[in-house]
Amino acid sequence: MSVTVFETKDVQDLLKAATNLDGKEGNARLKQITHRLLADLFKAIDDLDITPDEVWAGINYLNKLGQDGEAALLAAGVGLEKYLDIRMDAADAALGLNGGTPRTIEGPLYVAGATVRDGVSRIDVDPDPAAGPLIIHGTVTGQDGKPVAGALVECWHANSNGFYSHFDPTGAQSPFNLRGAVRTGADGKYEFRTLMPVGYGCPPQGATQQLLNGLARHGNRPAHVHFFVSSDGHRKLTTQFNIEGDPLIWDDFAYATREELIPHVVEKTGGAALDLKTDAYKDIEFNVVLTPLVQGKDNQRVNRLRASAEV
Repeated sequence: MSVTVFETKDVQDLLKAATNLDGKEGNARLKQITHRLLADLFKAIDDLDITPDEVWAGINYLNKLGQDGEAALLAAGVGLEKYLDIRMDAADAALGLNGGTPRTIEGPLYVAGATVRDGVSRIDVDPDPAAGPLIIHGTVTGQDGKPVAGALVECWHANSNGFYSHFDPTGAQSPFNLRGAVRTGADGKYEFRTLMPVGYGCPPQGATQQLLNGLARHGNRPAHVHFFVSSDGHRKLTTQFNIEGDPLIWDDFAYATREELIPHVVEKTGGAALDLKTDAYKDIEFNVVLTPLVQGKDNQRVNRLRASAEV
């Protein structure tokens, strides 16, 4: 039988005490957020008649989530990261900002520290017999259409097994395989010479897939390539594009697909002259339009804990 106690003085006093809401010391913003989230949890327990067994199952799940190091992966899988993008899109609309390359989620697999090269970077460090060559190139411009010189374009993606270097459970990849950074010249152009990626799935025994199984959802992503693009005087862009033709483009467990972020894949020849692994290769042109700072500030740069390594 369900009981409701949330509105009682005892519970409201407990919430204030647990978060030290009325105390003069401590972080006021942290208190405000903790009080609200804890209150929402308490009310959900009341409203849904969540049992003690279910509460402790949830706590045990959080322990496993931490042990597996999958909190950022879960944030993508339950739509939290997409929701933050929706809010930033709405904030841009309210400011009248439009016309830039669409943002989409970062995901949990970026690694800082890639060598920055001028204009062109070859990033397939390790051999991958199952993957054909791919060239990704484009021009970085501002909203005025003029090339942006000195923009930093960072790129990272999975190998043909769906694994990212640094996070590869097999340990088979070099630290910066399929990761690179390019500084654009006066023409605003960048180019990455790499291999065709595939999509990936959540670790099957991990906490994220455990929750998705309970929701009867898959944990797979289409083949995609991630980007950071940053430049003085512009807001940092976090985005990714999907590989055209992938069957999961509109069934991405991380909700990252956007119509404007599915560039055409072109079949080309002449790869031998470019020192690619085969003469035939795939070519993707992905042009980037950066948006200006807002009152001199980058209001879309996200500070979060990210992995780093040395070349």
